[in-house]
Formats: sequence, structure tokens, C-alpha cells
Amino acid sequence: MANRLATESSPYLRQHAGNPVDWYPWGEEAMRTARETDRPILLSVGYSACHWCHVMAHECFEDPGIAALMNELFVNIKVDREERPDVDAVYMEAVQAMTGQGGWPMTLFLTPAGAPYFGGTYFPPVARGGMPGFPTVLRAAHDAYRQGREDVERVGSEIRRALAPPPLPAGDDPSAEVVTQAVARLVEQSDARHGGFGGAPKFAHPAALELLLRRGFAGSDLEAAATARTTLDRMLRGGIFDQLGGGFHRYSVDAGWAVPHFEKMLYDNAQLAVVYLHAHQLTGDPAYRRAVELTLDYLAREMRLPEGGFASSQDADSEGVEGRYFVWTPEQVRQVLGEGEDALLACRVFGVSADGNFAEGGSVLSLALAPDQLATELGIPRDDAAHRVDALRRRLLASRSRRVAPGRDGKVVTAWNGLALRAFAEAGSALARQDYVEIAQNCASFLLREVVVEGRLRRSWMAGAAGVNAFLEDVAFLGDGLLAVYEATGEASCYERAAGLAEEIQTRFRDPEGGYFDTAADAEPLLVRPRGLEDNPLPAGRSMAAQLFLRVAGLSGEERWRDRAREIVRPLVPAIARAPLALGSLACVLDQLVAPAREVAIVGPPDDAATRALLGEVWGRRDPYRVLAWGAGVSVPLLTGRSPVNGRPAAYVCQGFVCRVPTTDPGELAAQLAVVARAGADTV
Repeated sequence: MANRLATESSPYLRQHAGNPVDWYPWGEEAMRTARETDRPILLSVGYSACHWCHVMAHECFEDPGIAALMNELFVNIKVDREERPDVDAVYMEAVQAMTGQGGWPMTLFLTPAGAPYFGGTYFPPVARGGMPGFPTVLRAAHDAYRQGREDVERVGSEIRRALAPPPLPAGDDPSAEVVTQAVARLVEQSDARHGGFGGAPKFAHPAALELLLRRGFAGSDLEAAATARTTLDRMLRGGIFDQLGGGFHRYSVDAGWAVPHFEKMLYDNAQLAVVYLHAHQLTGDPAYRRAVELTLDYLAREMRLPEGGFASSQDADSEGVEGRYFVWTPEQVRQVLGEGEDALLACRVFGVSADGNFAEGGSVLSLALAPDQLATELGIPRDDAAHRVDALRRRLLASRSRRVAPGRDGKVVTAWNGLALRAFAEAGSALARQDYVEIAQNCASFLLREVVVEGRLRRSWMAGAAGVNAFLEDVAFLGDGLLAVYEATGEASCYERAAGLAEEIQTRFRDPEGGYFDTAADAEPLLVRPRGLEDNPLPAGRSMAAQLFLRVAGLSGEERWRDRAREIVRPLVPAIARAPLALGSLACVLDQLVAPAREVAIVGPPDDAATRALLGEVWGRRDPYRVLAWGAGVSVPLLTGRSPVNGRPAAYVCQGFVCRVPTTDPGELAAQLAVVARAGADTV
């Protein structure tokens, strides 16, 4: 018999609808039941693609004996952290304060008032590996509530006080020197051999890579450039990148990127597609373009929903086994490619061996033999070698597609779709892939049609049902994505909606004293009102809000938006220099604040070949300090007063709203763009 979760919109919650646990979704009904029955609350937080969440569900929540104990002693609440990042953020901070570590599944015990008094992450059904069995934990948590109420209330009050966001410091004025210090710190923290930062487990940290690329190439910092390229190259050849289907797994369990945790998240792939796009634009390396296209093709093929939005994630497991969909043995390769040379070559190219590097002798595919190495070995042109590798990849992929695929969480998260908007729109214009631009347009139309309810943006959408009201990251990421769609299409309505979202951030999320909260002023009250500062693993909402403000400032000419971005950055300027890995996205905003802003306006019929030639010069160049205005709309202030020259489409290149002589010649436009880019590099 299904429990209360059967009618929820979240696929993760519905996965638990058949549990014998009497689950409640987060809400007043559960809280009221806890108060009326004087039972503590067991709060379990996870998400659909979480491997250990599935393990604990199978071991504990599906066990009738454990479920009966849970139902007897607690009011049990199940939360999808992707739907309710506010609940997750507050209680994850509580777990970390109590235990010194966090993660998912998150398991917390609360008073009926919602104050946490004990918690942890994964608990096994019986004691093992130094961890107590879950039934023991349940009884201990219940006994503590019944027999030590004063201690429980005291701990809850202490945790509540500890969670209260402290006042933001006064900070310092943004300066280029702070960015230089942040970049030097990133280089110092990097793994010179394998790339990335720190040891295992190893995450990509897209914002940190973006900052290194900016300073490495725009600012001619050779160490930063080398650090970025080492990481990008090693990731691209490692098991964290899906060598057959494209796209990146969540993280690597080892320091060398060889064996991933296999879940795939929309937000990782959208961010990394943009980073590799910028790396391609800055270096011309075709391997980086290949990474962009394989990643976006994967998202379009496997994560895009018929309605136009993108699903949240794919599981690490298939058929109940982690990684089964992705790993190969030599025998499986031979079954696809035959007993001849192709199978031998595929095993060498993709690092498949009899010993393997994963469970039961399976191998996680890597690019063990790159096309340039193969070309040298076989004495053939590199392009021929690349085509041969790609032919092997396609054959193996076609076979893999007949395996039982990992489950997909079809929930549309607004913030993550905002990241996808930017990835497809920016890559589509930069790489002349109109299909990518159209995917971005369709996604934007879907979001504005389905995720705005009665004038309010919502957090998520699933099967026609919109979720709770949006959080700061949803509003900011969508606004940023819509501006990318505007720059790729010239559709002024996308600029107008983005500017409106920037205004919404001011009215709903800004503290009168200058800070920004993750929840709106009229959102459901929690223990504390969360105010995230760090990237983890998404850019912090306030950082993306500041980026949105700067882009709106460039397109509107309104200095108040730069002031708002500076207001966000200033309190954390000293922290950016000390901890750029945690504040990478804010470091990028700081970099934009101290560099000369550049504005490009192109006027002319949108479908005119001459207009497109001018646009191509802008789209093809990576310039993080530039905004672009074009199209038929007159609502974009940067276009105001601009007109064609002698009846021909013209480009206006400006720096700090001081403009050069307009040009109708793409070659002259390229020269002007190069001059302002060099002038900007001299200031960083």
C-alpha cells in the first residue's frame, strides 16, 4: 500500500511511495502531527541520483521491521534536496555542526518545533565498519528525546543559534590585486600531475577553472593557463568524462580522474560545457570543441524532455548495480567489434583490460590512446586517426544504448535549466550550431510558460505541476540564461524578462542592510533564513545575482546595477583572496568589476548576411567583460540612438560607454575588438 509520497511531484519522493515507512512530505501536516503526538521527527534528505540514498532505502526503509520502528517512534519526513534546497541547506549545516561532516543521505532527528538534536548521513541496517546499526540509532535518538528532554532542547537551541547567519563584514573595495592573489592561490592548491584541486574525491570546480582561463589567457598568466589546461586535458581523457556518450559524471573517486561516481547531473554538464567552450575559443584546441559538442549532444539526446526543459539527473546505478551501464570487459568489446583488429584497438584506445579498474574486472573507459598518439603510431594523418577512434566510439555507444539505462529524474529545476540555457545559447552562437540555439530558445519558452505561475517564478516543474516559489539561485540563473539567449538570438523579450528578474531579486531577496538571502521575504519560515556564500557545487545564488546585475548594467547603462554587484562582492573581498576554490564564481564577478566593461551594439536587419557577418566576429571571440546588444527590439537601451551607417549594418564597440567609430566591415570590427581586449588585459 502506497504512503503519502505517492502523490508528490518529485520522482525521488515517489521512489519511496512503496516503503512501509509512514512518510510525510515536508510541510505543516507533518509538523502538526509531531506536536499533537509529542513525537520527535526523523528527517531524511536525499535526491534521485544519489547512490547511497538508494542503498539506505533498500537496506532500511524497505525493511518491515526497521520501518515499524520508525513509525512507532517518529514522525518521518522525506525531502528531495533538489526541490527544497532551503531545507537541505539549513539542516546540512546542522549536521556538519554536530558531526564535522555532511553528505547524502542526510538523517536528522528534530524536536516537533524543527530544532535538530542529533544527526548523521548513511546508517547501515546492522553495525558495521565502525557505524552503529540504524535500529540502534533510532532507539537512542528516541530515548534521548523521552528521557533527556532538557538536553535535547538545549542542543536544539545551541544549534539554532549556531546556524544564524552572522552579520557580513565591511570588507574591502574590489581590486585587481585580490584577483591575482586568488589565482595564485588556485595554482598553489592545484594537483600539478593530474590537474584539479586537492586529492580524492576530486570535483571539477568549474568557476575556479573559468577564473584560471580568464587570467591565464586574457591576463597572460602562464601558470594559470597551464593549470587550467592540465585539469581540462586530464578530465577529458579520464573516466570522469563519458568517452562514448559524452557528458561528465559527478566526481572522481580517485585523484587521477579514472573512476567516477557515475551519476550525471544537469548542472555539472551545463557548467563544464561553458568552460570547455571558453577554453576552445581561447586556445583553438579542437579537443575542447569536441568536449563541448559531445556534452551538449548528450544533454539534448538523453536529458531533454519533450516539453523543452531538461531533466535533473541520471542515476549512478542500473539494474541495482553502480556503474553497470558504463563499464566494459574485453569480452564485451569483442562481442560488439569482433575478434579482429578493431576490438584490440578499441581496448587500447579506451583502456579496457582483463584486470579492469572497477568491480568484477570491468573497466571504466578512458582515452588511453589519443588520436594524435594513434596517428604517430600508425603513420596516418591525425584527422584519419580521429575518425577511426570516433567510428569505434559510435559502434560501442550503439551497443551500450541497448543496455538497461540508469534511471532519470525528470524533474525540471529552474536554476539548472538556466545554466543549460546559457550553455546551449552561447555554444550555439560561438560554434555556429543553430540547432543548439533553437534548443535554448525552446527551453526558454518552456520555462517562461510553465514555471511562472500567477506571476511568480517557481523552483521546479514535473508532469505539469509547478513546485514551491523560486529561490535566489532560480531567479538569478534564469536571468543569466535568458541574457545568453538574447545575445544569441536578438530577441528583446529575453532581455526584458532578465531585467525584470534582476528587479525581482531586489524586491524579494535583498536584506535592507545590503545582504541577500537564498529564500524570498515571503517564503516559509525555517529555523533560520539561509544565506549561502560558497559555491557547492553550483555557483552561490548571490554570486550569480551579481553577474546578472553586471550584464544588465552593460545592456541598460544603469550604474545602479554595478553598485548592487559591488555591494555583494565587497564584504567577501578578503575571503576571495584566501579561499577562491569556495568562492570561485564571486571571484569571477570581482574580476569583471575591476576590468573595463565592454559593450558591443550591432544594428541592422537580423537576417541580413552583413549583420550576421558582424555578429560572427563577436560570437567567435571569448571576452568575459563584454555584453552584446542586437536585434529588432528597441527596448534594449544599449541600442538606443544607434543606426546603420550609409544604409549598411554597423557595429559600435564601446568601453565604459565611450564608443569607437562605428564600422560596417567585419575585419575592422575584429581589429577593434582585439584592441579593446588588449587594453583590458593591461589593467588586470
